[in-house]
Amino acid sequence: MSFRSSALLAAAAALFLAGCATNKAQSPVSFSPAALKSSNQRVGVAMTALPKAEVHVNGNICLLCIITANAANSTLNKHAATLTLEDFPSLKDKAVAALRQKGVNAIVIEEPLDIKSLQDTSPGTRNAATKDFAPLKQKYGVDSLLVLEVHSVGFVRNYSGYIATNDPKALVRGTGYMVNLTTNTYEWYLPVYVAKSAEGKWDEPTAFPGLTNAYYQALEIGKDNFLRPLAN
Repeated sequence: MSFRSSALLAAAAALFLAGCATNKAQSPVSFSPAALKSSNQRVGVAMTALPKAEVHVNGNICLLCIITANAANSTLNKHAATLTLEDFPSLKDKAVAALRQKGVNAIVIEEPLDIKSLQDTSPGTRNAATKDFAPLKQKYGVDSLLVLEVHSVGFVRNYSGYIATNDPKALVRGTGYMVNLTTNTYEWYLPVYVAKSAEGKWDEPTAFPGLTNAYYQALEIGKDNFLRPLAN
């Protein structure tokens, strides 16, 4: 749940709707070099727009609780806004390099991929994508699309009502997946979640050195988690 105050009502609505419907989570799909065996196979590597670092609060909490949690973490959130993503934007270039090491004809998709603009699907087969990626086959001239989707970075803290149940942790959350653009099915699917605690004290405003170090370590771990299956 995002720290941004402008998202509070939307977050509350999302929580309500979550109680009305359930979505089966996609299970991980191991990366298989066999999916890339064809010498004519062309793979595009795309990344969604990167989010800004901020504080996220999770847990069973009401709208007023969220407002209270936001106020309690406001100094940390201001600090989060000053943090950079270092070389995280080059992740797709590194993914392309890893695929080319395997002899794959991989290309970088320069523009950020807008997942929300794609049509929803009604998956009826195993590992079917929930969005229709098929039109991107002609748009980018590729047979498969490897997507690096980063959902959130910054810090995360859990709450129960108005009470924090843990110290803030550095956060990187995303998903890596490859879609066959002919069948619109996942040939690789990997949830990435890194939550790293500060070494020593965390509550040291306004620089928060312990959490800041944890944040940059989490970025490195997150990048490694995305790339490791492609490099092996």
